Amino acid sequence: MFDLLGIGALIAISAIFAMSEIAMAASRKIKLRVMADEGANNAQAVLDLQERPGAFFAMIQIALNAIAILGGIIGEQALTPYIRDLVGYFYTGHLLDQISFFVSFLTLTSLFILFADLLPKRLAMIMPEAVAIRVVTPMRWVTFALTPFVMFFNGLTNIVLRVFKFPTEREDIVTTEDIVAMMDAGAEYGSLPQQEYQLIGNVFELDSRSLSSVMTPRDQIVYFDADESSEEISQKIIEHPHNDFLVCDGSLDKLQGIIESKEILRLVLKGEPANITPDMIDKDIFYLPETLTLSESLNAFKVASQPFAVVVNEYALIVGIVTVKDLLSSFMGELITHEAEEQIVRRDEYSWLIDGLTSINDVDRCLDVDDFPARSQYETIAGFMIYMLKRLPKRTDHVIFSGYKFEVIDLEGVRVEQLLVTKLDVNA
Repeated sequence: MFDLLGIGALIAISAIFAMSEIAMAASRKIKLRVMADEGANNAQAVLDLQERPGAFFAMIQIALNAIAILGGIIGEQALTPYIRDLVGYFYTGHLLDQISFFVSFLTLTSLFILFADLLPKRLAMIMPEAVAIRVVTPMRWVTFALTPFVMFFNGLTNIVLRVFKFPTEREDIVTTEDIVAMMDAGAEYGSLPQQEYQLIGNVFELDSRSLSSVMTPRDQIVYFDADESSEEISQKIIEHPHNDFLVCDGSLDKLQGIIESKEILRLVLKGEPANITPDMIDKDIFYLPETLTLSESLNAFKVASQPFAVVVNEYALIVGIVTVKDLLSSFMGELITHEAEEQIVRRDEYSWLIDGLTSINDVDRCLDVDDFPARSQYETIAGFMIYMLKRLPKRTDHVIFSGYKFEVIDLEGVRVEQLLVTKLDVNA
């Protein structure tokens, strides 16, 4: 009876060590840091142990191997007589002892595999942090008690690792890919709302998207000519109620400065004609190169404290304008642009109308096409069409890619206004 109790105790102790091993290895540092900040006991101790796990794992292996040896010795003595009596009811030949020993060995091994290995490790994998903070203190005591053996085997292990030029300590660096993977898992299981998932995903794209993907392109810029009549100026303000306008001398390439619409409205309210005088023009123009990323552009706006910027190319030609709102909308999306016209409109289950200036990242998320070729060569779906066709698109030009048909249905000059995207093989 004492032997059977000893086997049960060894299985229980082995289960604790097995749970500790898996829990320490599987515990997530980010969650442990959150638990530590919230005051969870022993969370910081688990983090400290994970930083230098060598002694801990040496202790675990010493303990598990010692328990396995003891289990074999005690188990043979404890179970074999009972197994021999049981087998004796069915077989009494000269192989009775060998059969009894084999059945005893198989039974003991099965008990250890099930209750000392599989079950505790499964539990530790399911809730690693909860298990780790409960076992870390007793595991540290055991490590201290086995210090001579731990130091010996841990030292040998470090020597072998250094000989083969492997690192002796684990470095946990949380990468963007790790965070994205956690976001994907959270969105899949519903713990991360879809709106928050898209918002966080957009933030990670700030360093990969260029300024040209969100700016108002040159051909859509509304500006004042310094020689325009009062009626023309008033009509532009009525049709395009912006806060600020560029003032040019004949064309955008002869930019004179910026004027606030309220300066003109003040004249109108006084009963005077809506004319532009030199003293009304602000010549302090904020320029940004089109090669900047969205993240760099946000930082530039933070330093300059300007409401909008004129975007220029490498030849100092104006290619567009961008506002702080344009940059914020690149990752805030519908939270601040709900009043704007949607760039992607779903016609039915298998087709979409997409504005030509829609970011290729937004198209990717909508259609779940993550293998657009040469992504660095273009920013918009119109750029994708130009890249694929190797020329400026014409109406009805189309491209078949990744199970979708991308067809140009509207042009303004040479600019792609709108595409019809249709999913092919819908019955496949």
